[in-house]
Amino acid sequence: MSQQTLGRKTAANGQYFAVEPASPDKRRIVEVSLRGRSVRLETSHGVFCGGGLDRGTAVLLRHVPSPPKTGVFLDLGCGWGPIAIAMALESPHADVWAVDVNERAMSLTASNARRCGAGNVHAVVDRGLPVGLRFDLMWSNPPIRIGKDALHALLGEYLPRLSEDGMAYFVVQHHLGSDSLMAWINHDLDGFQASRYASSKGYRVLKVVREC
Repeated sequence: MSQQTLGRKTAANGQYFAVEPASPDKRRIVEVSLRGRSVRLETSHGVFCGGGLDRGTAVLLRHVPSPPKTGVFLDLGCGWGPIAIAMALESPHADVWAVDVNERAMSLTASNARRCGAGNVHAVVDRGLPVGLRFDLMWSNPPIRIGKDALHALLGEYLPRLSEDGMAYFVVQHHLGSDSLMAWINHDLDGFQASRYASSKGYRVLKVVREC
């Protein structure tokens, strides 16, 4: 099940994972710190955590290791773009792709990348990625609230796009199923191994690699 399919099913509910949010597009500027860089980014209603940087994303950005200087990176479920932009600013010679089902979120990510001078960010809606593109690094605060089955389908679609030596880092709140997600990857998703990389403020950062 693709992100686009998920978006169509939830659009009527006005969720942040809807393709076209029903809420008014009222934009505002927030100042956030992305791995030590203070930037001013635009947010809006109808996107994930439109009021500013959420705690899970902050935990992820605080604990993941420095990305490679070059490579092809992915922010899966990018919202208004803080993770993708953090990757792009830290690795300006990398190729950073930002994917979300929410068209308003994609518009914000694209404009925020331009605002920060992160010209290496490519913001695309689901199914907009080039066929055969593989990723050396994934950082994501995945859309847990779409439900377990839908989340498994989403990760089952994107994790196979990791390169042979690629790594993925996901942040998940402990009481929303971080441990069960790790168990699912290890026991039910063929070819991948997950481990707990860090814990902070009730969140787990999971590291996922291909099995040797």
